[in-house]
Amino acid sequence: MKEAVEQFLKKHNYSDLNIKAVLFDMDGVLFDSMKFHATAWHEVMQSRGLNFSRHDAFMNEGRTGSSTINEFFKKDKGREATQEEIEAIYADKSKLFSSYGEVLPVEHVEKVLQTVQSMGLEIVIVTGSGTRSLLNRLDHYFPNVFSADKMVTAFDVKIGKPDPEPYLMGLAKAGVQAHEAIVVENAPLGVRSARAAGIFTIAVNTGELTNEDLASEDANMVLPDMHALNELFLNL
Repeated sequence: MKEAVEQFLKKHNYSDLNIKAVLFDMDGVLFDSMKFHATAWHEVMQSRGLNFSRHDAFMNEGRTGSSTINEFFKKDKGREATQEEIEAIYADKSKLFSSYGEVLPVEHVEKVLQTVQSMGLEIVIVTGSGTRSLLNRLDHYFPNVFSADKMVTAFDVKIGKPDPEPYLMGLAKAGVQAHEAIVVENAPLGVRSARAAGIFTIAVNTGELTNEDLASEDANMVLPDMHALNELFLNL
């Protein structure tokens, strides 16, 4: 951690890392939902003649739904999707996702949130998701942790990840500067977004990607699970 922080401070010419807030992605960080998202995206996109694998879903996690659909329309069909196509595909994907059953929290993430709360740090969600069923589960699984004014979702952004826009919005909602926050991510595009916003970024490998996939976007640290993240926070 010390070496990673020193390299981060040098790169950004910050004087210190004065942590006041932790910005969490949601899918794959708070909820073990990416396996369901990946299956739903794969099946629906394939049904529309788009070459979209489960790995593509993980590699594109963090984008808004419309951005994901457009990227693969341009790649496979040589054009952007119409608004009608976007709405139809996303509706089908959301319906399929909802049919898979209950989405549970990522193992040990409750301990992480308890530790962060005990440190008196602001907690903000920064997600590319617009899946209301997941957003509504936050209070059920994590009571008294998240508030509506400390959330950035697909409904708030114009560009979305991997652009720095979502994490810059997250900083604003937390009322902190980039050197006063840590981001917890699990996806390459989320890491890219957070790093572009100038924030110290920890990638936790909770899915089907390799550590190299996460390190390729210059995450400041890559950890194997939430238990390791909790230990890191306990020893800050």
